[in-house]
Amino acid sequence: MYISESAELLQKLAPNLLDPLGEELAKNVEWWELEGLNESPKSTDNLYPVAVIGSGEPLILLHGFDSCFLEFRRLVPLLKAHHQIIIPDLYGFGFCPRPLSATYGKDAMIKHLNSVIKQIPNTSNIGLIGASMGGAIAMEMARQQPEKISRILLLSPAGLTGKPTPIPRLLDRIGVWILSRPEVRKRLCKLAFDNPTESVGEAEEQIASLHLKVPRWSEALASFARSGGIASLGRPLPKQPFQALWGANDRILKGQQKKEALELLTGRVKELKNCGHLPHLDRPKAVAEFWLNGAHNNEEVLEN
Repeated sequence: MYISESAELLQKLAPNLLDPLGEELAKNVEWWELEGLNESPKSTDNLYPVAVIGSGEPLILLHGFDSCFLEFRRLVPLLKAHHQIIIPDLYGFGFCPRPLSATYGKDAMIKHLNSVIKQIPNTSNIGLIGASMGGAIAMEMARQQPEKISRILLLSPAGLTGKPTPIPRLLDRIGVWILSRPEVRKRLCKLAFDNPTESVGEAEEQIASLHLKVPRWSEALASFARSGGIASLGRPLPKQPFQALWGANDRILKGQQKKEALELLTGRVKELKNCGHLPHLDRPKAVAEFWLNGAHNNEEVLEN
């Protein structure tokens, strides 16, 4: 069986993960063959990573910007007894192949996820949890797949409002170079957690930067920046039931961006105390219980 560069890299890196939950989740990655996503002649460029674990009704988890499936390492153990959990790396991110012939952006991401959903056996009851940028993508997927996706949970969603902002050439490369700096990644990692002094160590910093080793990471991220990124995907609101959890100490999404998102989601947002931009990492138990309880108003779950 042929193997992609990304698969070979992940196989090499996984045993050296400092976080045992990350190492365990990496063991459950499958490489799904998805045709028609790029024009690369290499057969291995059609293999895409999808972590699959657990049993029950399918639940798709969508990670945030410049991240990977390992973002959900703390949430998966709490849900895998209730769901077949499916975690694809978003197109152009994580450990996905990045052929030079491909175009990266919202449309390609949606096309990739539609291909992933086609691979799931006939079902009309797929759950969807999207974190940060993955939250906006979840809203679009729900609108496009109303007969498949039955329920949504957003975790500090980004990209619901605003306008796409294409980054010009040269500036896109400068931005990518900045994001590649170890000191910048460490700062962003700490900024995402509620209490970085206690929550962020070498294990968290390692996972936050692991996917930068994937070939052509910088080229794909620059292409994504030139596309305008993810914005304005909150409207129209999907018809499926959905709610959002937002960290009370979110230092990534704040100000006008958060205000506009909260106005859009009026009546559907619950605030998590002792939580930053990553509820599934800061408060995984609260997120899992909220989802499994059917998103009923369980104030004890949210406040404790």
